[in-house]
Amino acid sequence: MPIRPENRHRYPDDWPQISRAAKQRAGWRCACRGECGRGHPGRCPNRHGAPAYGTGSTVMLTTAHLDHTPENCAPDNLVPMCQGCHLHYDAGHHRVTAARTRAARIAAAGQTELLPDTAFTPREPPRPPTKPPAVRPQQCGQQLPLTPTPTEDCHAD
Repeated sequence: MPIRPENRHRYPDDWPQISRAAKQRAGWRCACRGECGRGHPGRCPNRHGAPAYGTGSTVMLTTAHLDHTPENCAPDNLVPMCQGCHLHYDAGHHRVTAARTRAARIAAAGQTELLPDTAFTPREPPRPPTKPPAVRPQQCGQQLPLTPTPTEDCHAD
């Protein structure tokens, strides 16, 4: 995702190299494992330059800051994501930023009485917890599918 000019100073000078290295470590594939909340099972299948699942648009791999802080370029804070996962992951953060921008404009115009009390302290909604896929315990020495068929009975004669 392009960096806005007003935020450019928050990124290190070698950001292009840092971002590229993260994408190379991920094999140029989206490394989102559900953090975005889009509901894909396991790791997102999108690969840089290939058609995106679901839409067919060309995938552009981006590098997301998990804590939304561009100054924090620690490898465990950077996750290469396709544009769809990145936009979904950042949606709450974008809503908060937009609300603060609107509140600042209204305040600058001297119209603060039009704002609700919460306008100056918007909060990002909590992220849904990411859980590993459910796996049923082995029975009769084999891994059963998550949704067994009615005829499945490992104790039958």
